[in-house]
Parts: sequence; structure tokens; C-alpha cells
Amino acid sequence: MIKRTLYFGNPCYLFKRKDQLVVSLENDVEKTVPVEDIGLVILDHYQIKITQPVLQALTANNAAVLVNDASHLPLGLLLPMATHTTYTQKLYFQVNASKPLKKSLWQQTIKQKIRNQAALLRQQGIEAENMAYWASQVKSGDPDNYEGRAAAYYWQKLFDSTFKRGRFGAPPNNLLNYGYAILRAVVARSLVASGMLPALGIHHRNKYDAYCLADDIMEPYRPYVDRLVLNITDKETFSGELTTEIKRDLLQLPVTDITINGNSSPLMVGMQQTTASLMQCFEGERRKIAYPEFN
Repeated sequence: MIKRTLYFGNPCYLFKRKDQLVVSLENDVEKTVPVEDIGLVILDHYQIKITQPVLQALTANNAAVLVNDASHLPLGLLLPMATHTTYTQKLYFQVNASKPLKKSLWQQTIKQKIRNQAALLRQQGIEAENMAYWASQVKSGDPDNYEGRAAAYYWQKLFDSTFKRGRFGAPPNNLLNYGYAILRAVVARSLVASGMLPALGIHHRNKYDAYCLADDIMEPYRPYVDRLVLNITDKETFSGELTTEIKRDLLQLPVTDITINGNSSPLMVGMQQTTASLMQCFEGERRKIAYPEFN
């Protein structure tokens, strides 16, 4: 079943009645959503009130809760500590994954990221033969940093030669940041559901980052965010601001169609296949992560 993404950008009161999330608005109108249907909740207003039973129910049903700051940018993420019945056993496999295995998994990740970036460029009528070559040359652990070479070419061609990708850069960096935050939450939720700890990455290492593994696994999925942002910036009405309407467009990311091994599914559903395959790699049951092929 496709889990729902709920965005709250106005004052409201969120409480639980039986197995329903009840949304009480300022005009005394109430709306309800079954908790079991929810995959991601985004809280984006300082006058939102939410009860402890709601947070308990969302966590118990493996829903992620994303909290935004006063600038309407993601600030924090609430995830279940463990939703898999054999969590401790699976965590053992993740913690004890060998260095060669992690390098091999990173090689697969970067290869598919570059391939997906190249596919998006080709959709825009941009030459990408060099990207295909760089993807084919990625070695275990990507010691030659083909990821960086591809990124430099990709960003210059996708928007314009003056664009620089950066967290605090000029628009459309603000849109990309918001889209990536949604993607990161979807990945982290799925990792936990597959029995893994999002903090332990295969490549990313940062003592201040609790989602290193999510940052690893989201790499081949980034072009899906990039395409959404590109479609938004191509509109004549785009002013550079991250408006409520644009946020609504970016919130379509979890239901964006993707293709894995020839089978189509919404991104949130396909992500579960990706993280499940990663867990099987840690357990020694398979050698490759099931990543999407951008089309």
C-alpha cells in the first residue's frame, strides 16, 4: 500500500481518536486520516500542537515525522528506534560489514547515481556520453572521485554555467534542499523498516550526522528531486522563493513513479525494495543493491 505524505503549514491541533489522526483546524473543522495509512508527516508551522499519543501511534506504524524551523526548512526527523522483529540480529550484520563490502556497495551506488544523472541530462537534450564513460570507470570505493567529476559537469549543464550547488547557495538550491530533505526522510524510514540503523553509513562518516546511511542510499535517487525542481524553475512564474505551492509540488516525490529491475512502483514503495536488498547484502544473501533506473 502507498503510504500518505501529510503536510501541515497552518495552525492546527493534531490528536488521536481510536486509530485515526484527527486534524482540528482553526474554524473547528475536523479531518481524519487512518494512522496506518501515513508514511511521512511534515510539521511546518510554529502554532501546530501535537499530542504524545499521536507521536506514539505514528512511530509504532513506522511513519517519519519531519519538523521544520522558522525558515520553513527541515530541522529534525523523528523515526522509530526499531520496527523489525529481528532488529538486533540485523544490526549485527550491518555493524560488522567488511570494508571491501562497503567499498563495493559504494561503487554500485555511485555508478547508478551517475547513470541516473546522465539519463536526466539526455531527457533535456544534453550530451552525456562522458557521464556514461565516467560511470563505467568507477572502481571499488570510487578512489578516483568520478562522482565529483560527474557532479561538476551535471550541475553546469542542468541549470546554467553560473549555477553552483550548495546548501546555502542561490535558488534553486533552496528547492533542492527541501526536496532532498523529503527524500532523506523517506530513505531513513525505509532503512529502519528493513532493520538498519541510519547513522552507520557505507561511505558517509560524520559524527554530527545521524543519517549517514540515508545520505549514502539516497544518492541514485537525487535526480528524481532534480527533475521536479527543473520542472518548477522552467515555469515563467518561478520567482526563486520556496512557496507553499512549490512545497506541494515537491511533496509529490514519494509517489513519483520509478523503475527497479523493469518493474514500476511509487518511489516510497520502491525505496523499501532498495533498503531490503541492502540488508540482504549485509547478510551475505546477495551482492547488489536494487537501485532505480531513471527514465
